Amino acid sequence: VRCQPEKCWNGFTLFQASIFEGKMAGAVLIDLNGKVVKQWKGLEGFPNKMLPGGFVMGSTAVRDPKISFQDMTDLVQMDWEGQIVWKFDHLELIQDPGHEAAWMARQHHDYQRQGNPVGYYAPGMEPMTDTGHTLILSHRNVTNQKISSKPLLDDVIIEVDWQGRICWEWQAGDHVEELGFSPEARQTLYQNPNLVVGNVGDWLHINSISTLGPNRWFDQGDVRFHPENIIWSSRQASLMAIIDRKSGKIVWKLGPDYSTSPELIKLGWIIGQHHVHIIPRGLPGEGHILLFDNGGTSGYGLANPGAADGLNYLIRDYSRVVELNPLTLEVVWQYPHFEHPGAAVMAHSKLYSKFISSAQRLLNGNTLVTEGGCGRLLEITPQHEIVWEYISPYFSPQMKMNHVYRAYRVPSAWVPQAELESAVPVCPVENSVLRLDRSACSLKG
Repeated sequence: VRCQPEKCWNGFTLFQASIFEGKMAGAVLIDLNGKVVKQWKGLEGFPNKMLPGGFVMGSTAVRDPKISFQDMTDLVQMDWEGQIVWKFDHLELIQDPGHEAAWMARQHHDYQRQGNPVGYYAPGMEPMTDTGHTLILSHRNVTNQKISSKPLLDDVIIEVDWQGRICWEWQAGDHVEELGFSPEARQTLYQNPNLVVGNVGDWLHINSISTLGPNRWFDQGDVRFHPENIIWSSRQASLMAIIDRKSGKIVWKLGPDYSTSPELIKLGWIIGQHHVHIIPRGLPGEGHILLFDNGGTSGYGLANPGAADGLNYLIRDYSRVVELNPLTLEVVWQYPHFEHPGAAVMAHSKLYSKFISSAQRLLNGNTLVTEGGCGRLLEITPQHEIVWEYISPYFSPQMKMNHVYRAYRVPSAWVPQAELESAVPVCPVENSVLRLDRSACSLKG
């Protein structure tokens, strides 16, 4: 759609053409010209990630969506030719009605390979490709009367070694008392924990996990930011938190209530956010938290005209990408940029995806944004200029959408099998002067 090569960080961009089905397209790797460099057909991505050497990660199948909610059967690493060189599927032996018993990873939304904290390029931090541990976000079905009277779909973070042995785990339901829910939120959560397929409550819907990696806060003596600690994001609770890796306790959190201090009020409500992570060392903004603040609906609270039972009582009809200081909660950078608070009401015309989506900090200081609901990828400068834009042409025949869960930009050195071509300048069309030749159009009644 547009490209200003002199202002872009050139490299390859990987995304999945469909989240759950989309077997026709799978993982797609493009250059800045939008040219398809490689496809791994049938490789699902929740998300897909590139590793150095032309390796790609994803899943080969999805658990029956009529029975379960967002479970991938495995997590695999493929080489350039599509051969599986690593696989994990041994979290749980599943016997679904009408299906043979099978081991499944139940992976969803995120994972990280040792060597890199966030899964995208940062100088000197390459993810391992032939050894190392993998951090995986998975599911377990539980009952927990402290949370709800309904069955729950609980989030569990596991760490597996290269042989697929689980060597560490953390389960969200064990820490509900640390999350800061108000009495009103707890009552709403108890009655309706966000019931999904199978009539189970996807009560937190954690959608990103990553280690903190080396950072200035820890260097300055703040032990909450130990490089091995883990930051996660709950879409449903509009909450993000850091886990102490050794104790499992939550040592830092933001949300679920953004009205309890002047700093939070100035920050504004974060609603249904995705891809919360610490910008890695070596990239502009290192140490800050970067996230896609979706808007849409989320949260547990008091019943209101928009949420009769208090579920999804928060609502906002625009999105924003936010970079913030985790100590002061000051917004360091934001897109769209508003000259004054009243301008925020027009933000939906620039950016809005009420689900999925992501943001990645690039080496040149730009930010790669995935506006997932409409399959739109943007590279945005610190001055808020869009210098690259691509809209996915892959429409799911089942869902009639071209949504993209999360895209990643990687350097050409990570993909030695392909030659990186020079980007061609593309100017966006000026709508004010665009006119269609009616003689070239045909209308059918």
